[in-house]
Amino acid sequence: MPQVGNAGQPLRVAIIGSGPAGFYTVSNFLKHKELHVEMDMFERLPTPFGLVRSGVAPDHQKYKTVTRAFDKSAQNTNFRFYGNVTYGEHLTLDDLKQRYHQIIVCSGASSDRSLDVPGEDLTGSYSATDFVAWYNGHPDYVDYEFDLNQESAAIVGLGNVAVDVARILCKTDDELKDSDIADHAMEALRGSKVKKVYILGRRGPVQAAYTPPEIKEVGELEDTDVIVLRDEAELDDASRDEMETKGDRNTQKNVAVIQAFPDRQLQGKTKQLTIRFLVSPTDIVGEDGQVTAIKIVKNEAYRSDDGSVRARATEQEEIIPVGLVFRSVGYRGLPVPEIPFNENWGTIYNDHGRVTNESGEVQTGLYTAGWIKRGPTGVIGTNKTDAQETVNAMVEDLKAGKILDPSFSDREAAAVMIEEKQPDVISWEDWVKIDQAEVEKGQKTNRPRVKFTRVSDMLDMLGR
Repeated sequence: MPQVGNAGQPLRVAIIGSGPAGFYTVSNFLKHKELHVEMDMFERLPTPFGLVRSGVAPDHQKYKTVTRAFDKSAQNTNFRFYGNVTYGEHLTLDDLKQRYHQIIVCSGASSDRSLDVPGEDLTGSYSATDFVAWYNGHPDYVDYEFDLNQESAAIVGLGNVAVDVARILCKTDDELKDSDIADHAMEALRGSKVKKVYILGRRGPVQAAYTPPEIKEVGELEDTDVIVLRDEAELDDASRDEMETKGDRNTQKNVAVIQAFPDRQLQGKTKQLTIRFLVSPTDIVGEDGQVTAIKIVKNEAYRSDDGSVRARATEQEEIIPVGLVFRSVGYRGLPVPEIPFNENWGTIYNDHGRVTNESGEVQTGLYTAGWIKRGPTGVIGTNKTDAQETVNAMVEDLKAGKILDPSFSDREAAAVMIEEKQPDVISWEDWVKIDQAEVEKGQKTNRPRVKFTRVSDMLDMLGR
């Protein structure tokens, strides 16, 4: 194989997934000025940005400004975007191996973890990730229905997603008018009868996974009183030691916010948000197939052998009448066709980004980054250093000659192949038109954008 990575023979890289990990792969490669790299990004939706578009809360527009940096990367002449192209359907691994020197999977974690309790399949029991995708206008979820005629809802989990769901359920129509929430969700929430919302956390305030801005914001809701039981806001000895030992300022801020809630006077607002700690669901109770309550057990904190603070059940039980239950106990990656996958962890087998088989043997030319590499941890920016680690490995392997030997390394040949397999492929220029149309629709009602929620509508707008 001739030397690869120069102007005459650029390194050809295929990127599967257009979320933060995918775009940080691009920006990290662009830092290697000595290399000539052509990067083709494949995304099964017509729209890029992954969970930044379909997962970040619609009323948190500041977190979405990261897409400006992604757009800057996309302007590079050595970058091409192939939207509406599904790996495993339109393209096979062999298709990519025949046309690229390296392939990196950045497909994220699109599924969720089960509560594994009786009654989880009752009507009214939902995945929080599905609800988030629905109100964010993800095309796969536009026809989902959530019964918002119920008066009470429980959300199981103590992360930012759980807090997002609670906030969206509690916000007034006026509070959501400046967001880019999907129109169908705005209409459904406008008629919502939900008045009581419970967030249920297995451990205590010190171990909560939400961030300080998220938990602080729920105390600022226009028409919602927040309730925290005083005894659950107090720290047990093990948690107090953990917080003091770690010295984590974010944890200290979280605890301070929670411990201030019991002293607040209820204002008689229309809705109530109750945040519970050290409780776990043991059963989702139903009648005639519909959720009617959730049974919880009170936990106690203890320090395990490895020094971490964990929770174990006591004999104290409680039943909370609710008509809705949202599980929010973590995202989970899904298998990627022909890529070694660890079912237990929900991640691709890898060694610092290099894909391996189950035995740990490195698979030449295959890489991974983001949540599908390490699991659903960290914030958007965490993917930057994660992708950097993988890109460094890719550059090392290039220098060592450990790359694929494609039969067709011509950029245009790849483009022809893709268009033959998926005539409705979406280019970056097409996405810019979709983006502009959404923003223009939003300007008419003073909103950031009004999203297209169906692929067919996007294609129609483009004249397809």
